[in-house]
Amino acid sequence: MFKSADKTDAPPSRKSRAKAMSRRLALSAPLALPLAMCASAGRATSDAAPIDDKALAELLKLAEQGSSAFMRGDMDAYLKLIRHAPDYTLMQPFGGPFSRGFDRSAEHLQQLASYFQDGETKMELVQAYASGDMAVLAVIEWQHGKVGGLPDQEWPLRVTLVFRRDGAEWLLLHRHADPLVHKITLEQLSALAKG
Repeated sequence: MFKSADKTDAPPSRKSRAKAMSRRLALSAPLALPLAMCASAGRATSDAAPIDDKALAELLKLAEQGSSAFMRGDMDAYLKLIRHAPDYTLMQPFGGPFSRGFDRSAEHLQQLASYFQDGETKMELVQAYASGDMAVLAVIEWQHGKVGGLPDQEWPLRVTLVFRRDGAEWLLLHRHADPLVHKITLEQLSALAKG
């Protein structure tokens, strides 16, 4: 908290708030400039149609079909539907560190196909955002299937998907999923946070 010059608990003066704000801006400007330049360059060179409601609905359908294929263990169909960007990141619902890239090796795809079986997904759109060639879908994946050898059960997930349009195709840039569709208590959250 800011303290005034006379060490009282009075609120900070306008001058001290402005000085603190200037420091924050000076520290963040070098980070923001490259992002602004990339966004500006992307708009200047993109000749694709704007992302409208129809395009977002098609993207949602594609994501739902891809997730269903994944939950069935049909990795060939999944990869025909979903293309991962080279800089793809994943924050999976099991927790742990995030991963970069998507391993398309035959061995990894076989592991996924045997881990996820006989499933299906329906997506509930919570919110969609679009700007330039980027789209974000915040969804609930209402899904079921056999996962990791467990019997068929419900596996609902809260998911954020970030896509970038590359010509006529959508590339999946980021997926963040968590299983907290149903509210939990502070004590349960505390136990999860402790590991």
